[in-house]
Amino acid sequence: MSPPWPVGASTGVGSLPGTDPLAAATFVLDQAPDLPHVPELPARGVGADAVGRAGALLIDLPVEAGPDGWSVASRPGGDQRRAHELLTADLAALAVAAHGWTGPLKVQVLGPLSLAASLGRPLGEAALADPGLRRDLAISLTEGLRAHVADLQARLPGAAPVLQVDEPMLPALLAGALPTRSGWGRLAPIEPHEATVLLSGVLEAVADPQHRWVHCCGADVPVDLLMAAGAGGLSVDLSLVGADLDPWGRAVDAGAVLVLGAVPTRGAPDGAAAGQAVLDLWRRLGFSPSLRHQRTVVTPTCGLAGLPGRDVQAAGPAYRAARDAARLVAEADG
Repeated sequence: MSPPWPVGASTGVGSLPGTDPLAAATFVLDQAPDLPHVPELPARGVGADAVGRAGALLIDLPVEAGPDGWSVASRPGGDQRRAHELLTADLAALAVAAHGWTGPLKVQVLGPLSLAASLGRPLGEAALADPGLRRDLAISLTEGLRAHVADLQARLPGAAPVLQVDEPMLPALLAGALPTRSGWGRLAPIEPHEATVLLSGVLEAVADPQHRWVHCCGADVPVDLLMAAGAGGLSVDLSLVGADLDPWGRAVDAGAVLVLGAVPTRGAPDGAAAGQAVLDLWRRLGFSPSLRHQRTVVTPTCGLAGLPGRDVQAAGPAYRAARDAARLVAEADG
């Protein structure tokens, strides 16, 4: 079955420079017209960051910001409320900019494992160190995501939500390479089965399997684990895809869309070079051009919040290069 976005689609990973939600929403609709996304603007401060944004979705699980970052809290407070208000403002701005929108619309959230690794516990280690808390976080996040997706669809009835779950820490968590908060040790590795189960539950917040993506911009992406968890799309930094392509071939055979971060977030974006890198990967994989056309989305390698300046237009060159690269891939023959 073909994905619901057109051949030659490009999009952004999520975060952008700037602080104006309406300007960001307008920018995304203009620069990624085939597959726009809910913008994330971390420059607004506490609550607009990835951890705070995920915390805003948690149901009956309060969190708060402190000098060492976000932590699980004993009671609801102002930090979580501010994060929720910022997220609501983003959706309101998007509803204005995208009034009448019909088609796919991507929403991003920090995944349950990376969220657990990013949250502390009162007078304790990261939430990741507590198996019960890991499970509670995943359940709470799933419930909040369902409500979030329902809110998005109520504001934009023609939208078909695509959920991108961000798990940047997953390879390190599986390898037991994440340091404790003290820095003196390492957190115990997460068992692959548990990671699969927790991630699977969150992905099921959207009904359509093709609309379930996982973004992991590090090296050693656990492709088979992500597919077992139910990912319909694999969003990765193309430059970090290694020599072993067997897992990627299995993923394509299983129906996965490759969401390839081909445009570097630093330097002058080059759409032609990015498109060629995407074509090179597909040629190495050995699949037909028709399958490549159906299963490719091009993005920048990662979020763009770190670009110089506070204007969302600073991200324009990267988005245009991704669009040019996607067009090159769509037009290329065998």
